[in-house]
Amino acid sequence: MDLTLLLIAVLLGREVAGLKLRRIIVPPYTLRGESALLECRYDLEKDKLYSISWYKDDEEFYRYVPRGEPTKHSYRVEDVKVDHRLSDHQQVLLQDVSLQTSGQYKCEVSAEAPSFNSVSGEAKMEVVVLPQDGPRITGEEKIYATGDVLGMNCTSGKSHPRAILKWFINGKQVKPNTEIMFEQHGLYSVISSLRLQLEPGHIAGDKINVRCEATVQLDSNSDAPLIETRHTEVFVEGDASVATPSVCLTVASALLLLLPLV
Repeated sequence: MDLTLLLIAVLLGREVAGLKLRRIIVPPYTLRGESALLECRYDLEKDKLYSISWYKDDEEFYRYVPRGEPTKHSYRVEDVKVDHRLSDHQQVLLQDVSLQTSGQYKCEVSAEAPSFNSVSGEAKMEVVVLPQDGPRITGEEKIYATGDVLGMNCTSGKSHPRAILKWFINGKQVKPNTEIMFEQHGLYSVISSLRLQLEPGHIAGDKINVRCEATVQLDSNSDAPLIETRHTEVFVEGDASVATPSVCLTVASALLLLLPLV
């Protein structure tokens, strides 16, 4: 056999029989203030482990060296806090995660001589902040009649990512007129404004049900997406027998057109 082909065969055989990365498990999202468990599963086969290294956005924050003293060592990376008691050669536990803990995490496994094999895998984690309160509806308090403009604002609680707001009148979704988003320290609050001219069907009874729904959704393509929905509803008074001046003028004009000319 040609020497080059023989060398390739030897190298391929070594790769097959040596160190392999089975999987890396990083939670796609974690709530702020909670812990996050990162796992790195591998097979040494004929190799011997030299070290395990974990990186966040290419910055090393944890290393495990079985022959080292100490065997575990963590490096200062902003907002990455390692719990050494529950971290070892296959997992790392991060404590009290913050928004800045979000990022790309990589596990790198290295073997000792003579192979010096090295394998790695990475995955992304995002830290989520859910709103502490439901959305808040504000607007003019009065008795509404057909033709009036129902004007209200809905303000979401602070969250990361931003909340998506939806309006419902008597259970039927309606489109808002404008939306404004504010950001402070990585948290978002959204104000949605509704300006709706009321029709007879909106005031079938003496009450109009106005509901605002706030949904925080992350990773909609995942098998287990995070979805948190909260809603607030108010009942405003409606009087179907009352018409606004503009409506009265319209009716009067129509009646005048029907009167015979003298």
